[in-house]
Amino acid sequence: MPDADSTVLERLPSRASDPLARELRELRAAQARDPDNVDAAVRLARRYFDLASAEGDPRYVGYADAIIQPLSMRASPDASVLLTRALLRQYRHEFAPALADLDAVLKLEPRNTEAMMWQFALHLVQADYERARTSCASAAPHATRLSVTACMAVIDSINGKSRDAYAALSAALARYPTQDIEYRQWAMTRQGEMALRLGDRKLAEKHFKEAIATGYTDGFVLAAYADLLLEDKRHAEVIALLKRWVASDILLLRLAIAEDAAGAPEAANHRKALAERFAAAALRGDKLHQQEEARFELELQHDAARALVHAADNWKRQREPRDALVLMQAALAAGKPEAAKPALDWMSRTGYEEARYRALAKTLGGTPDGAAGKSAR
Repeated sequence: MPDADSTVLERLPSRASDPLARELRELRAAQARDPDNVDAAVRLARRYFDLASAEGDPRYVGYADAIIQPLSMRASPDASVLLTRALLRQYRHEFAPALADLDAVLKLEPRNTEAMMWQFALHLVQADYERARTSCASAAPHATRLSVTACMAVIDSINGKSRDAYAALSAALARYPTQDIEYRQWAMTRQGEMALRLGDRKLAEKHFKEAIATGYTDGFVLAAYADLLLEDKRHAEVIALLKRWVASDILLLRLAIAEDAAGAPEAANHRKALAERFAAAALRGDKLHQQEEARFELELQHDAARALVHAADNWKRQREPRDALVLMQAALAAGKPEAAKPALDWMSRTGYEEARYRALAKTLGGTPDGAAGKSAR
């Protein structure tokens, strides 16, 4: 959590005339006028969720929870309430309860494509690719051609078909242009990830920059682009990109890594802030950012043993490519290559193609560099 209430407010409009401040004031007023109005409550809670996703500050999830929880305790909660609760639960990495909520939404509203797409996302983050495909297929009769093509392409790109996946997504974006800025940014970010898997760093950077240039505020694409810059040792560019994003743990981590490498004077204070935030999270039993904590211990504290503990625990809950990467890196640094077995098994099962992953796997005694693993189909 931020060190003080003022930390996150540095990134939010504070004058009454600012659009965001005005929007939140109006949404709160509407909800206060009629506390039993489900639509007004959900609109406010969803706005808080959007801010949590964009700013990386989990306090907004707490605000949304306070609104949604009483509504979700009703005998027959609305689908919109259950969907919102699912989003808040997945934000906290409570994936099983979130999926249960999404199932309940689809029983009430079988054509709710948003619920189907969130099912896809949660199955994907847990490396359950067959269920992710099923969610995509279920959405196909009701969703846009672009969204269905995109979600199938994302699965394929992880499972050894990056070239075909990149071509399919790029063609769909060209054929079915969307006016939804948030979705366009998401798709461009996925293009960047696919380009990295194909070994084309310049193309990946182009897509990440295009995604950021949409103007939609999202910490995920900033983190993805910052990671590319960090790998290329372009530390000054990371500092310029993230210096205003200290409220977000995931972005502050990358900023601190860049500052530490560049010898910037802010590095020590930011490293201390991260240590305090992770300690506070541990006291709360919060395991939201274990991947980042593993990187913090490995790259800033130089404690490979502690990094491995966090990376291994993180893998039990979340199994995206970058979770595999930090587990392999921590296992290698700790001198315990056997601890990387879950990530190596995942690479063998999927045929994941990104070169640096395969090189690391080879060093650990897993999938040989450049070899084609057995893909999940």
